Amino acid sequence: MAEMGVYLIALAVVYLLPGPDMILLLQTGARQGRNLALATALGLALARSCHVALAAVGLAALFKIAPWTFDAVRLLGATYLLWLGIKLLKPGMFNGIGGSPEETRLAWREAIQRGLLTNLLNPKALLFCSVLLPQFIDPERAAVGAQFTLLGIVLVAVGLLFDSLYAVGGSWIGRWLERSPGAQKIQQWVFGGLLIGFALRLAFVQRI
Repeated sequence: MAEMGVYLIALAVVYLLPGPDMILLLQTGARQGRNLALATALGLALARSCHVALAAVGLAALFKIAPWTFDAVRLLGATYLLWLGIKLLKPGMFNGIGGSPEETRLAWREAIQRGLLTNLLNPKALLFCSVLLPQFIDPERAAVGAQFTLLGIVLVAVGLLFDSLYAVGGSWIGRWLERSPGAQKIQQWVFGGLLIGFALRLAFVQRI
C-alpha cells in the first residue's frame, strides 16, 4: 500500500509538469470547448495504454540496442508537434465545430487522433513507462504480469484524471477569452509557440 502511494505521487508530479499533452488539452478546451478537449484526453489515454503495452514487451530495449529506432520515432514526433504548433498559429484553426452530426463526428475523430499521435509519437513517454513501472514490481509478491497490468491501468487512469482537469480548465480559459479578442490572439501565439518549442526540444534531445 505504501509503495502504491509513492507510485501515485510520482505519477502526479509527472502529470503536473508542463508538456505538449497539457498544452494541447488547454488549447483544445479554450478553442473548441470541453467536450472535444475530453476527446483529446481520451486519445492521450489510448496512447499511454499503447506505451504500457510496448514497455511490457520490451520495445524500450530495442531503442537501446538500435538507437536509430529511437531517433526515427523522436523525429517523427517532433515533426508532428511542429505541424500542430504551426497549425495552431493560423487563424481559424482549432475553432469550434459546426452543428451537423457529420461535422461533430469528424471533430471528435480529429480530437482523439491529435491526442493519440501527440503522445504515441513521443518516445520519452514510452521510456518513462519502461523506467517507472519496473521500480514498483516485486517478483516475490505476485505474478509480474499481473503487477505490470495493475500499474499500467493506474498510470492510464491517473493520466486521464489529470487530462480531464486540464480539459475543463481549458474550457474555462476559453470562456474568459471570449470577452477579449486581443487575449485570444496572445493565447494562440503562446500555446502555438510552446508546442513548437516542445517540438524543437524533442528534435534535438540526445540519444538514450
